[in-house]
Amino acid sequence: MPDPTPQTYANHVRRLPRPFLAVGAILGLNVVVATALLVRHPGWLAGWQVLLALGLFGVGWYSRTNALVVQDRVIRLEERLRLERLLPDELRGRIDELSRDQMVSLRFACDEELAELTRQVLDEGLTDRKEIKRRVKTWRGDHLRV
Repeated sequence: MPDPTPQTYANHVRRLPRPFLAVGAILGLNVVVATALLVRHPGWLAGWQVLLALGLFGVGWYSRTNALVVQDRVIRLEERLRLERLLPDELRGRIDELSRDQMVSLRFACDEELAELTRQVLDEGLTDRKEIKRRVKTWRGDHLRV
């Protein structure tokens, strides 16, 4: 269910839930502990524990970053369809000029201001996600992020 709180630039950042942060901290600490054991008690078993700890940390890291990459791909597809539907003809032909970061940032603009903001992004060469999002006047919330 979408969050009923209106989204703005000030509150749009989604924080990871505490359990995910705790698991990340535990996996990171596991790497430190396994490395300390290898230093204090060298051997193949301690070395194996370091490799296993690094592998577990890597799986956690990869699963998080992979989810974000997939999310960005879906956002790009959604925004491309939205831009094709809402932009005037002279801007519609420039959709391919938009980078991933630009497109991901434009998703927060409401339909009424999307064309003007897209024009600003393209004409002024805006590439910073934060700068683009700061220019959004009427925020279109995205509550289904990973």
